[in-house]
Amino acid sequence: MELLPRFLTPPGNSFFLFGPRGTGKSTFIQQSFPDALYIDLLDVAQARSLAARPERLKELIAGRSKSTHVVIDEIQRVPELLAFVHRLIESEKDLKFVLTGSSARKLKRTGVDLLGGRAVMRTMHPFMACEIGHRFELGQGLRYGLLPIVFAAEEPADVLRAYAALYIREEVQMEGLVRNMGHFSRFLEAISFSHASLLNIANIARDCEVERKTVEGYIQVLEDILLGWRLDIFRKRAKRELAGHPKFFLFDAGVFRSLRPAGPLDRSEEIEGQALEGLVAQHLRAWIAYSGMERELYYWRTRSGVEVDFIVYGQDGIWAIEVKNTGQIRPADLRGLLSFREEYPEAHTIFLYRGADRLLRNGILCLACDQFLMSLRPDRSLEAPGGGT
Repeated sequence: MELLPRFLTPPGNSFFLFGPRGTGKSTFIQQSFPDALYIDLLDVAQARSLAARPERLKELIAGRSKSTHVVIDEIQRVPELLAFVHRLIESEKDLKFVLTGSSARKLKRTGVDLLGGRAVMRTMHPFMACEIGHRFELGQGLRYGLLPIVFAAEEPADVLRAYAALYIREEVQMEGLVRNMGHFSRFLEAISFSHASLLNIANIARDCEVERKTVEGYIQVLEDILLGWRLDIFRKRAKRELAGHPKFFLFDAGVFRSLRPAGPLDRSEEIEGQALEGLVAQHLRAWIAYSGMERELYYWRTRSGVEVDFIVYGQDGIWAIEVKNTGQIRPADLRGLLSFREEYPEAHTIFLYRGADRLLRNGILCLACDQFLMSLRPDRSLEAPGGGT
């Protein structure tokens, strides 16, 4: 398959590029900086050599061609290199570093701010629907997700099955991030039930038969290796009493489906609904990350249980977005959006569903979910109910 262009725009100066394995960081960097000196720390021999003698980095750079860029892939493997990178950025004004990583855990320990703000942060996400174009199919996206490594595979189900196992072995087990892999494996299965749901750590701990503090540590590991993230509640100018727990998402709908066990008592519509909400979530995250504008993503839920799945809050406005895995629109489906608009009358309200018609109902713009995802581009704002952007 030909290489698909990504919406991420490389900064003009040195930068970190973080993202889970398989999101296409290395491919993107090689496309964007074909002449750069490339140091791959997944190469065990290379990583071992630089870990033993970090000053060798300066020798490699001195022997490079005329390229002004140096790429260090998976920088978290040898975080000691950051101190040398910092000095080189200070002393070699024409030198620019591109530092990629799939885990922030070790960098947090050693202090990623060693670069003193000299390098900005960028994140790579799974494909957005518009990056794929006419190849995008909502059903396929819900089943297999949009990880480039999976999307390009002849047997995507096989790649997904191996993905979590590879992550456990390489990012968790080899790095010694957890002590008991059996407990962590049970936790992965249990946390999949919390995808697109309120995060109740006590319930997860009970399901895993481990202590609450251990589960809190496991969730932090997932966030550090970029497999999961929390969505906080929107509290700005709040007038009502709101829920206290964040929601939790795995970063890709396909990874969620691969971790989520399905038995005879599970309802397929419920799992599909979680996958759909997760697919919209990962698109909104990518859209915010690539847009370069000051926007934040939240959800909204009152103590009485009235909820809106996503709130986009930014310099260009407030959008409230509800996602339902349904082909029909019932009055109850719009209740959360109407309630939110009572409190925030300036908000634009959008309802995403599995139907085909574009409707305006009670001032709420109702859109087919696949059409919404295809229209989501970093150079555009979200659509407003009046038809404007």
